[in-house]
Amino acid sequence: MTTLKGMGLKNLLARVVHGFILLAVVLAVSGCATRPPAQPENICAIFHEKPGWHSAALKAEKKWGTSMHTVMAIMYQESAYVDDIRPPRTKLLWVIPWKRPSSAYGYSQALEGTWRHYQKETGEYWRVRDDFVDATDFIQWYLSKSRKSVGLSADDVYSLYLTYHEGWYGFQKQSYQSKAWLKRVAENVQRRSRQYAIQYGGCKDSLPRESWWRRVF
Repeated sequence: MTTLKGMGLKNLLARVVHGFILLAVVLAVSGCATRPPAQPENICAIFHEKPGWHSAALKAEKKWGTSMHTVMAIMYQESAYVDDIRPPRTKLLWVIPWKRPSSAYGYSQALEGTWRHYQKETGEYWRVRDDFVDATDFIQWYLSKSRKSVGLSADDVYSLYLTYHEGWYGFQKQSYQSKAWLKRVAENVQRRSRQYAIQYGGCKDSLPRESWWRRVF
C-alpha cells in the first residue's frame, strides 16, 4: 500500500509539474504573439513576421471596404501596434499619478463607449480591444461609417483620420481647424498609408498566409 501511495503521489506531482510547464509555454507563446512588430515602418516586414495580421487585414478590408494600408497607418499612429496601451495618467499636484484623460485602450485606442456601440451594432459582443483581429475590424467599421455619414472617399486618408480622432460630429463642426498639431498628424498618417501601399504592392504575392491550424491553436 505504501508503495502504491508513493507512486500515486509521484504521478500527482508529475502532473502538477507538467501543468506548470504547459502554462509557462502558453504564456510565453502569448507574449510573443502580442509583441509589437520589429519593423513597424515596413508593412511587408510586419506581415512576414505576423501572417495572421495579414489574413485579418485582408478579411476586414473585404468586409468593410477601406484599404488595409489606411487601417494599418491609423493603428500605427494610435498605438504603435502595442496591444494594451492606454493614455498616460495625469498627475495630481504634479507628482501623484491620477486619472487617465480618457478610456482609450488597445491597438485602436477605441474609447470604451464607442467600442460598446461597435459591439452592439455588429452583434459581436465577444470582440476585445487588445486583439489585433478585433481592433482591425473596429477601425474598418468606424471608417465605413465615416464614409457614409460624412460622405468621404475611401482614398481620403487625411479626412478619414480626422474623423477617427475627432468623431463624426467634431469633424463636421471642423473642430480640427484650431488644432495645427492634429493636422500634421493626419498628414503623417496619409503619408504612411501611401508608403505602406507602395511597399505592399511589391511584396503581396510573396506574403505568407496564416494556416488553418494556427487559427485553431
